[in-house]
Amino acid sequence: MNVILTKDIKALGEAGKLVKVKPGYARNYLLPNGFAIHASPKNLTKIEVIKTQAADEKIALHGKYKEVLDKIKGVELTFNRRADENNHLFGSVSENDIVKALAEKEIEVHKADIVMEKHLKEVGTFEVEISFTSELTTSVNVKIDVENVDVENIVDNIEVKQNNDIETENE
Repeated sequence: MNVILTKDIKALGEAGKLVKVKPGYARNYLLPNGFAIHASPKNLTKIEVIKTQAADEKIALHGKYKEVLDKIKGVELTFNRRADENNHLFGSVSENDIVKALAEKEIEVHKADIVMEKHLKEVGTFEVEISFTSELTTSVNVKIDVENVDVENIVDNIEVKQNNDIETENE
């Protein structure tokens, strides 16, 4: 099935391009989401209009992304996580954690813009890439520290609880 893309799609091409896709993909994904229109003779005359609209949208998004890139420069995110004796985290730091931390600093980034091969699972400092487009990329430093757990306080609480249990059994 031939369709005309109305939005840029990484796997298919740029807006205004005539592409051939499987009917199910077009019917279930591209057309309902407004990413494409049928390639009818009437719509083929609209290709230039679609291209100019897409170019205008790109310019607006480019400006928005530039502002976000300026905010991100020099930002370091710090996460405190529990870790074992080998500095391996019990959990991990994921794209969602980075998005939330940036949102706390009033920087809006989408999860899909954060480029990570795998979640961070070790203590240390890492550089995570943020890519809005192929030309607009930056990185943010992510520092993962060991969460301070007050072991003495936990042990004292356990001993007090055990002593209370012993006293209630004796009574």
